[in-house]
Amino acid sequence: MTPYADYLRHDMRLVILRLLVEMPGYRANSSVLNTALDNFGHTASRDQVKTELHWLAEQGAVTLDDIGPVLVAALTERGQDIAAGRARVPGIKRPGA
Repeated sequence: MTPYADYLRHDMRLVILRLLVEMPGYRANSSVLNTALDNFGHTASRDQVKTELHWLAEQGAVTLDDIGPVLVAALTERGQDIAAGRARVPGIKRPGA
């Protein structure tokens, strides 16, 4: 993986967390997140979004429910802290000041 590809992936993870902060109930499905990511300049396949959601779940930033063709992600308290810059996780871009 190139350093730029890593940067994009780390930024995408932060954007996913920030999107979930804005969602009602801090929840969204992978299809909605895929569309929203595109609006923030991240063109990703649905499979890529699901892969990143699984990675974020492994870090304790989200919980996942597998609902057939989509994953429903729910932001955790840890995920809120990461999105706000109160916690740091290698592999997730730190929010700007």
